[in-house]
Amino acid sequence: MKLVRYGPPGAEKPGLIDRQGALRDLSGEIADIDGTALQPAALAHLGSLDPARLPKVAGWPRLGPPVARIGKVVAIGLNYADHAAEAGLKVPKEPIVFMKATSSIIGPDDTVVIPRGSQKSDW
Repeated sequence: MKLVRYGPPGAEKPGLIDRQGALRDLSGEIADIDGTALQPAALAHLGSLDPARLPKVAGWPRLGPPVARIGKVVAIGLNYADHAAEAGLKVPKEPIVFMKATSSIIGPDDTVVIPRGSQKSDW
């Protein structure tokens, strides 16, 4: 079982992809995939569901950000040797910790919006 959020931006619904690859609607079981839904008891409940009994979603709608209501994104730079090497830098002695805007969180096939005037956008 793979948990997903699907639907138009800002109106995503919780879902899961079953073993056959079908998208199933979870909105009758949980409000959204967020911190509450990712607690151990909630995950155990989701794991106990029979996906075949959940409504099948027609077609293949847009997949959204995987988790809702994220408060902050803390990132670690140059966190593996190959990344440092590809950047032409030494592996740091201490982790390089930085924040990213939560507006950078998008679905897997969403368009990446590069800010106007950006000089060093990276993937």
